[in-house]
Amino acid sequence: MPVHVVILGAGFGGLELATKLSRAVADQVRVTIIDQSDAFVFGFKKLDVMFGLAEFESVKCHYRHIDKPSVEFRQERVTSIDPETRTVVTDAGRHQADILVVALGADLDPGATPGFVEAGHEFYSSEGAARVARLLGDFDSGAAVIGVLGPFFKCPPAPNETAFMLHDYLVRRGVRDDVTIHLLSPLPMPIPISHDTSSAIVSLLEDRGIVYWPGVGVTHLDPATKTAYLADGRSLDFDLFLGVPVHRAPPVVEACGLTEDGWIPVDPVTFATRFPDVYAVGDVTSAPVPRAGIIAEGEAATLADVLVARIESGVMPPPYKGIATCYVEMGDGTVGRVDVEFLSGPAPTARFSPPSLEIAEEKRQFGVSRTERWFGPSPRGDAAR
Repeated sequence: MPVHVVILGAGFGGLELATKLSRAVADQVRVTIIDQSDAFVFGFKKLDVMFGLAEFESVKCHYRHIDKPSVEFRQERVTSIDPETRTVVTDAGRHQADILVVALGADLDPGATPGFVEAGHEFYSSEGAARVARLLGDFDSGAAVIGVLGPFFKCPPAPNETAFMLHDYLVRRGVRDDVTIHLLSPLPMPIPISHDTSSAIVSLLEDRGIVYWPGVGVTHLDPATKTAYLADGRSLDFDLFLGVPVHRAPPVVEACGLTEDGWIPVDPVTFATRFPDVYAVGDVTSAPVPRAGIIAEGEAATLADVLVARIESGVMPPPYKGIATCYVEMGDGTVGRVDVEFLSGPAPTARFSPPSLEIAEEKRQFGVSRTERWFGPSPRGDAAR
């Protein structure tokens, strides 16, 4: 009888795991992938939506188009997880797994920062990015603040990319001179692992008149005065506050006993949790790597090899090395690239390639290749590539 693998979450990690298992052992597994959404959206496409470069519907990759041997997608909301029995209850039924993989990512918690829900706008969700897009059409003067509200967050370059793209957007509209832009981040530099990338980003921020305050946290916003208060005692008035909310594990994961200190600890070699036959990959774990889609993809690829070795009684693969390529929007349609290795040696390494139009095309092809790998050739009008 085929091994029933249940994957919770259809982001980078869930999609890559399902794809690799289908390709390697389709006749030996039955894969059920569960997600409450009807479509996948690349994080960088949300910025395109926010700044009027794409329509929300055009950037969706609909899960209904997944057509892979032994893989079934179910659009359901997970309501409880029992890791001891590997039982998952959803709003549509119950699933019993032989192998359970949690890839539900990190949730946004806007309410964790007092005043943010009333006075700020998150842009990390697809819906949030679409709402900000509507607001920006009427924003033509005043103070814009981009603030990171938690100590760690998905896609470390994204706040910097947002600053560059906001600058370009306002220039296109002819109102840049009437707007000040501040970028606030708890990180000591834009990309802590890469001094070269960080120096290039800081230089470009300065060139564009964007005020960058690193190493600062936002304690709360005052909706009445539209003031952001910082942990170092400073304050900053704003007319538009775009925030990266505090991140947390999904409540259903916290409730089931998988987490420690808020996240799921895993064996970095196999991605196994403390429960037999239960694994976790991606942003929901406390693995010693950044929270990013490309990292989740790499972890899932390694986990797929681990599971294939188990199913076929083969040789276990080498550990995940944390090797990834990160693309960074740096304004004027150009993109930089950072090639990183987090776990290969005594310390992480990074190699920076300066921004160019050629790397922008490389980034576009990155999206195309993943879409075709996970979903197949795009039907007309679906998932802009």
